Amino acid sequence: MKVVVDASVAVKWLVPEHGSDRAASLRTEELFAPRLIRAEVANTLATLERRGELTATQAAEAFALFQDAPVRIMDTDEDLERAALAMAIRLRHPVYDCIYLSLAERIDATLVTADRRFVATLVGDVAAARAVTL
Repeated sequence: MKVVVDASVAVKWLVPEHGSDRAASLRTEELFAPRLIRAEVANTLATLERRGELTATQAAEAFALFQDAPVRIMDTDEDLERAALAMAIRLRHPVYDCIYLSLAERIDATLVTADRRFVATLVGDVAAARAVTL
């Protein structure tokens, strides 16, 4: 099954937290993500370091593990970015999340996210069938 994962799922591969087991089980699927995931994962790890939940060394090691994760990183293009913008406007939601969902639509995949708020935003929208919570 083709699956697009977002940073909320990828971080669960790296940092033990609620849902990490379910996130790990996805690693056997055919995984995709937009290049944006790299910056979002790095940002989350930096935030965890600032909060004292990780050391700088742990954050760097976790990011190195992420770089080896079995995820096909996809470049975005103008068409995907336009689709994400239109979706963000339609849903009244940040474009960052909509990049992941637009990629899922493009490659006929399911978006798996731990972001329940985003999935709740999709209720009643045509894109709702394309996204599930972890």
